[in-house]
Amino acid sequence: MPKVQESHIYEALGTVMEPDLKKDLVTLAMVEDIEIDEQDNVSFSVVLTTPACPMKEHIKNACIDAVRKFVPAAADVTVNLKSRVTSSCGHNCDHERPLKNVKNIIAVASGKGGVGKSTFSVNLAVSLAATGAKVGLIDADLYGPSIPTMFGLQDSKPEVIDKKIIPLKKFGVKLMSIGFLVDSETAIIWRGPMVSSAIKQFISDVDWQDLDYLIFDLPPGTGDIQITLSQTLPLSGTVIVTTPQDVALADVSKAVSMFRKVHVPILGLLENMSYYELPDGTRDYIFGHHGGEIFAKTQGLAFLGAIPIDRGVREGGDEGTPYVISRPDSPAAKAIMAAAMEVARRVSITNAELSAGH
Repeated sequence: MPKVQESHIYEALGTVMEPDLKKDLVTLAMVEDIEIDEQDNVSFSVVLTTPACPMKEHIKNACIDAVRKFVPAAADVTVNLKSRVTSSCGHNCDHERPLKNVKNIIAVASGKGGVGKSTFSVNLAVSLAATGAKVGLIDADLYGPSIPTMFGLQDSKPEVIDKKIIPLKKFGVKLMSIGFLVDSETAIIWRGPMVSSAIKQFISDVDWQDLDYLIFDLPPGTGDIQITLSQTLPLSGTVIVTTPQDVALADVSKAVSMFRKVHVPILGLLENMSYYELPDGTRDYIFGHHGGEIFAKTQGLAFLGAIPIDRGVREGGDEGTPYVISRPDSPAAKAIMAAAMEVARRVSITNAELSAGH
């Protein structure tokens, strides 16, 4: 007969706090599958709110420490980490809404072009997919679609089955772009209503099925597509990409203002092209020093990280292999992956706050 009881494990884990949600794991119903064998070996699962949780090892170690401290009779302690991605819709979501099987919709935006927004969108999607999440990516920049090139799918066309477009899939990410539907040499000369209609088609006429995260790579600025998206879908939040230079930050403030006016949560700000590391290890801040980080602090935004300049990031985009796959151990790739985990973390926190508000 084992000395350890299930109630002992719950009592111990009731002392372990989820770092972001500020409640204990038992109260949050994150503990499942407790098993105790005849030798008092203990195993249980902790259900995280995202497979991309950057605090997973911290939580796992805290659980082991708590059981060893409060249940000294326990022999071996095994913690299995699982995930069940939370949704921004909570319990009051209209189930007739578009994309009802998509748990979270993330917009990646920028105030101006040329700051690396599409590059981050691609690597964000691939990074989340690599953790086991179900991820989709929509290239919403209809005038300058880049997803086909960045995934090496320039000549690929999606199938249509039962009047639904089947998204292409590569590196674990489901993909849709106007570049898959029109010739790459064809200029898109559309006014606002046609642009909005095309975006709505990507939402309603594509068979996305179940997704944990659907990422929209938006065009720069604050135009028709941004407004259409915020009015059509319950966005989990937006990530704003900038460079450190003042001219980029001036445009970022307009994007921040727009998303706040349409009540879309801003998950945080990412500073791209932050610095260039010289051969001697020193850093050259080509576009300015910490401009994005300072702007985020001033605006009360989460700072998602600083991505250094690396020729390989551009080469990966041109060659069709995202940088986090082609060079995962490089400083830039590690910074991108850390930023992606932080985006997932911010989504989970926002979802918890919305749920508590309801």
